[in-house]
Amino acid sequence: MQVLILNKPEIHELLPMAECMDVMAGALRVLARGGAVLPLRSAMAIPGADGTSGLLLAMPAYLSSIPPPSPPALRRRRTGGQGVGLRAVGLKVLTVYPENSGTPHEPHQGAVLLFDPEHGTLQAILDATEITAVRTAAVSGVATQVLARPDAGDLALIGSGVQARTHLEAMSIARPLRRVRVWSRNPEHARAFVEREAAGRPFPVEAAATAEEAVADADIVCTVTSATEPVVEGEWIAPGAHINAAGAYSASSRELDTAAVVRSRLFVDRREAAHHEAGEFLIPRRDGAIGDDHIRAELGELLIGQAPGRSSHDDITIFKSLGLAIEDLAAAHHVYTQAVERGIGTFVELG
Repeated sequence: MQVLILNKPEIHELLPMAECMDVMAGALRVLARGGAVLPLRSAMAIPGADGTSGLLLAMPAYLSSIPPPSPPALRRRRTGGQGVGLRAVGLKVLTVYPENSGTPHEPHQGAVLLFDPEHGTLQAILDATEITAVRTAAVSGVATQVLARPDAGDLALIGSGVQARTHLEAMSIARPLRRVRVWSRNPEHARAFVEREAAGRPFPVEAAATAEEAVADADIVCTVTSATEPVVEGEWIAPGAHINAAGAYSASSRELDTAAVVRSRLFVDRREAAHHEAGEFLIPRRDGAIGDDHIRAELGELLIGQAPGRSSHDDITIFKSLGLAIEDLAAAHHVYTQAVERGIGTFVELG
């Protein structure tokens, strides 16, 4: 059995942000139409010698089709020349070590395993770090296209790590940016981010002294931190702003306080996941500040026209992103089909 191995630089080449945004929108439409099997992720705590811990996550998924279509030549080979859409099945295995932030080790590491849905054969092993970095921001980019005001362009980045970099790229595709302010709990990290990202941009990229300063008057806000307690307060948020809350991923952690959620129209990637893992939703609900109906819709439902999004110019909208295995699967499948077409990657013999 030959398995294709694709590393981080190869995935970076094969998964440009604009393409990934199209792939993510297509996968979310499939999900909204009932064309996916998506169990909740399973998590195992990894105790550390010093009392800290990481997580080992397993995220399986199946998609009945992968839009946009894979390259026609490969599609014909895989389907006997019929030209029908491809199915996909796979698994992301990921470790999460938040304390790796600011070290040579990335907080999220792992692999995406892609299988042949006809026979169950392992087809490819892909670096999950790059896929996660790109697809997470790409989904936020899709949400921004759907929910942000058409004239939005003042961006606040709360966080200065890998996701801040990819979210800056996605936001610049979703809307013409006028200004970017970035805040980090470590001011040196924010300054380093500005030095890396400001060069050649048609808009200023500045470090903010506080999160409040970054968020003030911003009409797009991306929270991409490893915080477990709120870093953005509702009273700071300008009317009409759109927020992508992408950092927190557990029932007990959140980046936005209750006031921010109460003030906003809340949208999620998937209701079932939000009811189990979204602290931004679960904590205010537990405290009686909101009910289940505060979740207005899933992003895929907006994309297929099944639910409305922004209802007025002054609406504050939140897209709470937890990250779905179908997003990893769709991105991995897109990369795999292109890699085979272009002869990129390394085949190894297993078994």
